[in-house]
Amino acid sequence: MNTVLTAGVDEAGRGPLVGSVFAAAVILPPSHNLPGLTDSKKLSENKRNELAAQIKAQAVAWSVASADVQEIAELNILNATLLAMTRAVQGLAVPPQKVLIDGNRVPKNLGIAAEAVVKGDSKIIEISAASVLAKTARDAEMYALAARYPQYGFDKHKGYGTAAHLAAL
Repeated sequence: MNTVLTAGVDEAGRGPLVGSVFAAAVILPPSHNLPGLTDSKKLSENKRNELAAQIKAQAVAWSVASADVQEIAELNILNATLLAMTRAVQGLAVPPQKVLIDGNRVPKNLGIAAEAVVKGDSKIIEISAASVLAKTARDAEMYALAARYPQYGFDKHKGYGTAAHLAAL
């Protein structure tokens, strides 16, 4: 049986008011063991962190990339997200034969057969895995910002426009 190497891709950080947008690409082996893996938004932070370590240990290949605040300002958030996704796919140590991307857009010039899957982070295990890696990487950036700028509470709201965040601004 010939298995097609499929990478799942997802992003984290399109909605917040601060920080980079992150994307991850993950290729899982057919025999993965990741109980409880689903869309990162449906998991507790502890479960995401636990699964992130398991995904990295079990994946055929994984990659996390980002587009920074300057790139977001220059390109707009959509194009910066597509750039981060492209970087994540290009960063895979093992090239996939197919890419499944959460959402309704595929980056141009990816160079690999790709398909957008609406709500893919809840439907396709490789996209769920990418969702977890992107979210945990973005959270790590927010914790680093919180250590540097504790007055803004980035460790609590992760850069989203909560009432507390808006009040701190």
